[in-house]
Amino acid sequence: MKISPQTYARRRRRLLQALPPGSVALVAGATLATRNRDAEYPFRQHSDFYYLTGFNEPDALLLLKPGRSEGEVVMFCPPRDPALEIWTGYRAGPEGCVERFGADQAFTLDEIDEQVPLLLDGARSIYYPLGCDEQLDARVRGWLNAVRDRARQGAEAPEELVLLDNLLHEMRLFKDDEELAVMRRAAEISAQAHCEAMRLARPGIHEYELEGRIISHCTAAGARFQAYSPIVGGGANACILHYIDNDAPIADGDLVLIDAGCELDCYASDITRTFPVNGRFSAEQRALYELVLKTNEACIELIRPGLPWNAVHDLSVKMLTQGLVELGLLEGEVEALIESGAYREFYMHRIGHWLGMDVHDVGNYKLNGEWRPLEPGMVMTIEPGLYISPHNDRVEPRWRGIGIRIEDDVLVTRDGAEVLTAGVPKSVDAIEALMAGN
Repeated sequence: MKISPQTYARRRRRLLQALPPGSVALVAGATLATRNRDAEYPFRQHSDFYYLTGFNEPDALLLLKPGRSEGEVVMFCPPRDPALEIWTGYRAGPEGCVERFGADQAFTLDEIDEQVPLLLDGARSIYYPLGCDEQLDARVRGWLNAVRDRARQGAEAPEELVLLDNLLHEMRLFKDDEELAVMRRAAEISAQAHCEAMRLARPGIHEYELEGRIISHCTAAGARFQAYSPIVGGGANACILHYIDNDAPIADGDLVLIDAGCELDCYASDITRTFPVNGRFSAEQRALYELVLKTNEACIELIRPGLPWNAVHDLSVKMLTQGLVELGLLEGEVEALIESGAYREFYMHRIGHWLGMDVHDVGNYKLNGEWRPLEPGMVMTIEPGLYISPHNDRVEPRWRGIGIRIEDDVLVTRDGAEVLTAGVPKSVDAIEALMAGN
């Protein structure tokens, strides 16, 4: 499942229309990264570049110049090299950039330092992600200096550098039908993988065995890569928010927290489920789990267009704090505990984040200093959690070492919300039934 070439072309047209006259936009692709010695990490294209091109080769550059008579979309890429392609695989080359990826004009990387200054000549401003890529920053300075060096021949260098982020990332924040189809499929694959992990779980199993089942299922379903390093934390390891060691055995009676989601055509899913490795919640586990679940469901129910982003987080704080007081883990008035931040001992992260091509996706959370209202087409996570440190001697021992998070991917619709990750159970009864083989 992939985004169509027509959609990439529409995105470029939208960005070109948003750019002011006399401007040039630069968007660089990713480069190969060395893992060790002569082994490289799997290549993952830069999200902004892929969003506009669908081009999945390293070291490319996209240049957009509105109103240019020779063509507004220019790409630079590695040249075709039949001898090298025996080792690295087929490359599109400039011809492929034009024929298959919609460029009006394309050049090899060997020509970039000659052609880009010519394309910048006469432009007033350059839009690009200033400060995000030191190598690109250095190249832009070099290209600007090359234009300035020809001032006596009449060349005019751009006078300002402008962040591209506000234009491009606002586009990425709102998902169209094709994007949502890919995200629904990624969520479906990941939900099935979580179910497989629940079925496999048993006392004594190692965290990496559950991780392996998640990755294996996603790969077999066509999603070769995870959107982030999976978190599989058994027992007290679930209290470490970004635990990725995933190498410990999980003891009978422990909960296991799995935070994992695949990536499909560069679109992420992001799911967390927490369940008892032996298939049955203890009384304390169940009490905390039901509190987190109730909060998760209430926050999803609250989502609707026009709701300020932070209202969802505020509801999660109120509900979890109230529940912690009722369970005796916090003492005092709820409002005072919220005001003092006492709840942060147990709930130290926010309710969620934007989701899209990046697992923590782009897009502003505030506009003009105010929390932005939710709008149809936005996708966000809802992930309340409670984490009782094994070293917290202010609570009874029976609560210590319990970590719980329940995370869903949620699309804001015209009428409310659509849960993309509904395919994996989260009620106590449904989880216990699945793990019992019912």
